[in-house]
Amino acid sequence: MDDYICIVGGKPLKGAISVQGSKNAALPMMAASLLHRGISVLKECPRITDVFCMEQILQALGAVTWWEDHDLYMDCTNADKEEIPEIYTGRMRSSVILLGTMLARNKRGRLGYPGGCVIGKRPIDLHLYALEQLGAVIEKDQMIQGTAPSGLHGNEILFPKRSVGATQQALLASVLAKGETIIKNPAREPEILWLCRYLRTMGAKITGEGTDCIIIEGMEELGPGCMRVPPDRIVAGTYICAAAATRSEITLENVPEGELDAFLDVYCKMGGQYQGNSGKLIVNGQNIHCPIKLLETAVYPGFPTDLQSQVMAVLATVPGESLIREQIFEDRYKAAQELVQMGAHIRISGREARVQGGYPLYGRQVTARELRGGAALVIAALCAKGTTRISGYSFISRGYEHICEDLLGAGARISLGREA
Repeated sequence: MDDYICIVGGKPLKGAISVQGSKNAALPMMAASLLHRGISVLKECPRITDVFCMEQILQALGAVTWWEDHDLYMDCTNADKEEIPEIYTGRMRSSVILLGTMLARNKRGRLGYPGGCVIGKRPIDLHLYALEQLGAVIEKDQMIQGTAPSGLHGNEILFPKRSVGATQQALLASVLAKGETIIKNPAREPEILWLCRYLRTMGAKITGEGTDCIIIEGMEELGPGCMRVPPDRIVAGTYICAAAATRSEITLENVPEGELDAFLDVYCKMGGQYQGNSGKLIVNGQNIHCPIKLLETAVYPGFPTDLQSQVMAVLATVPGESLIREQIFEDRYKAAQELVQMGAHIRISGREARVQGGYPLYGRQVTARELRGGAALVIAALCAKGTTRISGYSFISRGYEHICEDLLGAGARISLGREA
């Protein structure tokens, strides 16, 4: 049984929305907390499905966790179990980064194959390569097993392409490895920088994050971690798209500074306006009217693939033809067929989507098939004529803590229902 979102479209948004803590920052920080045999805390942690799943994984390993409002406490004193069942890993792809932490902590680990949203192949080869470079022996059968009988040892890790998850894996495994580790061609996403900052609160010696080379000096042990989870740049971008699609002006509070530049550049090209003021961002989408000749997703600092579907929904409302080229995940157009049901004119050819915008959207019964595509359907429904019912809320709740409450507070006619 799954919940659904019901939206009566056509009403402009107004008011203020506070951006929640970042999912993509919180999950690797939770994994990092296993590296300390004691209590660590994440403040302002988002209470979303993926965080709860990671919390259950930590508990399955022997950790004791508890919440105080939005502060998550993790006591990993006795988290020495060595296997994560597939019932957990199959629900969330980022669970794979725990293999590195288990190897660093206990010299062995075993977990089921990672799952998550079906948006492409998303192989884990680079994860396993990084661990093998540090001396781990990896075996794959029904599960993935890693052992490091003599512990992990620092080494050079050269990634052939940038990967956020693999970079996180290398960082988590190397901070307790013997000697120095050099990670070349690492990912530069803000979530990498935040993980490094969190690890440094635990006493890790890391330099170079945000550059082409990260250097880690392995430690014998780490202390407790404590950090406030930064605001979620993808959630912020989603709400900016909601204002753009409804041609509205809203104020975002708790905005990630400097992490949305590529997205805001596209937003301005569409005709959007914004103004920063004392940690707030005032966004005005009333003049959105320009199609985008070519929008290509790319690794950071390029345009984030996690906002591609939401911008597609906005472009469906903009007269003229726009072209989107998805270069990160080959199957990230699942929302397109649902948008077409609502009246959007979108043609998919391989990794390209041509959006002929300006046609009216209509309320329909549609289904979210993955996290960000579900957010795109919410955006389309806000500006559609009539009522839209979006099934598959479980996908949306993986990354948005209170999307209905946030938008309701900004004037949207939106509610959460439960399937009979």
